[in-house]
Amino acid sequence: MRRTGFGLRALMVAVGALTIATYTAAAYLLYEGVRVVWANRPDPLAFGALLLGATVLSGYLTYRLGTARALAGLDARPLPRDLAPSVHRIRDRLAESMDLEAPALYVARLGEPNALALGGSRPALVLDYTLFGLLDPPELEGVLAHELAHVEGYDSLTQAFAYSFVQTVAGAVALVLAPLAFVAGGLARGVALVRGSPESWRRTALGRVRTGLLQGVTLLLVGLTMFVRAYSRRREHAADDRAVEVTGRPLALARALGKIDRAAGGSVPLPPLYRRRDGAEEEHPLVRLLSTHPPMDERVARLRARTVEEGDRESRWTRIPIEPGTGNRRR
Repeated sequence: MRRTGFGLRALMVAVGALTIATYTAAAYLLYEGVRVVWANRPDPLAFGALLLGATVLSGYLTYRLGTARALAGLDARPLPRDLAPSVHRIRDRLAESMDLEAPALYVARLGEPNALALGGSRPALVLDYTLFGLLDPPELEGVLAHELAHVEGYDSLTQAFAYSFVQTVAGAVALVLAPLAFVAGGLARGVALVRGSPESWRRTALGRVRTGLLQGVTLLLVGLTMFVRAYSRRREHAADDRAVEVTGRPLALARALGKIDRAAGGSVPLPPLYRRRDGAEEEHPLVRLLSTHPPMDERVARLRARTVEEGDRESRWTRIPIEPGTGNRRR
């Protein structure tokens, strides 16, 4: 038994020594690579301009080409004018008042009542078919005005640029730090094997260095994402305000959001007018900081406050004539 234990210990030492030698060689090669790159480093301004150009090009292509992919992914179908003339009239009137080319209207099964604005060479509005039975015309007008405000503000383009920037910065930092984390982790495992406690490698100095490097990249990515999401929440408030400015009916939009809130229950593939979460998730501060949309009660309260301050236009409407699901038949 003692001989077996000694043999196992010797094997661990040998494997640990080989691991240390392998990762030491990797560290040397990494050092030589960095030295060569630094000796032939490009002009910082030119490199920065190249990086910025790549980021802008990536964001622009995402914006221009993303609509077709999104529509295909949602299985969205065009909403013909003869099937829902009232919806098209609302869309046309709002687009004219906002000096916009009227986006194409689509219907899809989003899994819950919702609406999406997709930018690109030909912007599109995607409506979940259940909205037509859930909302009355003034409420649907508020929802369409909200989505048209996103189109008017080029919010899809701004988000495409923002996320492209986040990916570029995080990717560049990860590219620099990942080799260091790889070498540090390998050496930490080798040292732990030599010591006879392979499971303790994360507690070694090199193991903590590796963990710190990975956590640094993660924190950078989360921090940049939080910044982009905070801007997204501001744009949601701005779209609500613009919708009220165009329609003059803050209470109608507030009612629409309230109905969507009560009816929503699942998740959808793209950031919608609103995405519902259960109460436990809503209360977590990090979840709220990473949310693309402000809390629903906050949005409704803002709209109701505007109703008190500015009033709400009265109008008589009839139910929108459309058969639920007709515009999204599966073939």
